[in-house]
Amino acid sequence: MTEKPSSTPEPRHPVGRRAVLVAGGAAAATLAVGVASAQGEADSRAVQATPVAAAAVCTLTKEMTEGPYYLDGQYVRADITEGKTGFPLRLALTVVDDDTCAVIPNALVEIWHADVLGEYSGFVGSNGHSEPDSGTFLRGGVLTNSAGVANITTVYPGWYRGRCVHIHVKVHTNVTLTSDGSFTGGQELHTGQLFFDETVTARVGALTPYSTNTVTRTTLAQDSIYDEGGAASGLLTLAALGSSPASGYSGTLTLGVER
Repeated sequence: MTEKPSSTPEPRHPVGRRAVLVAGGAAAATLAVGVASAQGEADSRAVQATPVAAAAVCTLTKEMTEGPYYLDGQYVRADITEGKTGFPLRLALTVVDDDTCAVIPNALVEIWHADVLGEYSGFVGSNGHSEPDSGTFLRGGVLTNSAGVANITTVYPGWYRGRCVHIHVKVHTNVTLTSDGSFTGGQELHTGQLFFDETVTARVGALTPYSTNTVTRTTLAQDSIYDEGGAASGLLTLAALGSSPASGYSGTLTLGVER
């Protein structure tokens, strides 16, 4: 377990392992490599061997702080909601190698975040609200598929004192899945955070159940961690799943890590 949480905002983390974030998954998918059949069989084979994501520009960025609310040994699962209220959020996070932009299958993408009242499981009460604490809600992760994509279902996060709305993320490789539904071992390649468009967050925050959070919300521009780097700093590409915020959102991003 990590350090005891405090009421002060999380400090900026110094540059650690080299990691990159490239264009969001939806954008990367449109950057198809052109067919080179006219240049002969050798060129054609070379194009076929090149990952689609290689057409994207890898942007070097520092990692973000792990923060005080991380807990080891969380479940490997595609749905981390545990019945928590909130607007649906469907994440599709693509993991690629920062040197080659080749996708990385079987990487564990682990996330954790606050509920609508700004409370983290295992630390309920830190944001001034009283509620049941399972120690596991809104925590967990999945292995990336053959296309390097981790699909995780959760709810749109709430906020707590001193921070904008965000999700913490880690990327691990070579983990061993355990019989209790968790994981062990492996290498931790990336620690970062995912951020949300302020316009969308304002719409979500004005509605129940988010409006019951009595803590003053820190905006994206006011946040002490987000550095205004857009997708290169973890800003998700959001798309509405329906005609109202209550229908939820999809969130996509491509995470580049150094192996």
